[in-house]
Amino acid sequence: MFSIEKFGSFLSRLRKNADMTQSELADRLNLTRQAVSRYERGESFPDVSVLVRIVEIFAVSTDELINAGCPTAGESKILENVVSGSGDIVAASFSDIAGLAPILKPSVLEKLAKNFSEKGIDITEIIKLAEYLNDESVTSLLSGADLDGINYEVLERFLPILSAESKLKIFENILEGEMDWHFLRALMKYNDGFLLQSWVEAAVIDGALPEDCLGMMGV
Repeated sequence: MFSIEKFGSFLSRLRKNADMTQSELADRLNLTRQAVSRYERGESFPDVSVLVRIVEIFAVSTDELINAGCPTAGESKILENVVSGSGDIVAASFSDIAGLAPILKPSVLEKLAKNFSEKGIDITEIIKLAEYLNDESVTSLLSGADLDGINYEVLERFLPILSAESKLKIFENILEGEMDWHFLRALMKYNDGFLLQSWVEAAVIDGALPEDCLGMMGV
């Protein structure tokens, strides 16, 4: 798995071998010294434009820079495509996407995740990406999610970071019978103002949900 700590250590060595201070490198990158320091300590990862400048400043190859973080073969391929600006950004496995999630832009993650969405991405995998994706992307992934592996504990961890639209999608999955109606209890805990109770009442009247759901809602 790609390590931003190892990448940072490599960047630090490059800078020191070039007899350059953090402030000098920061000036050449149009950044603050604190930003360079965070890179070197492995607390953050440079944007693509910064990576390109690092390659130019230290006359190293893109491969050498990327491989300093000890990526898997799949992670390396993704990062190479991102740095080169290639539109052909695909992943061989979901683990490669999850491993790079903290350092990739939401737009890049969305492209990678869509490939798995078409194959039927597992909801537990969406959970690993949710905090790094925008709300629209999460909702889109939920639309094609494989829900077989979901359980109450997993759903409860997932709900606090979801938008109202994504929660509505989960409610629709319950109505369609793709998820157990008992999951409504977790959904109710993180209601955040969307009209769950009135929807449940209407669904019970229509016969889409059992009357026991009303007791769960406190009706």
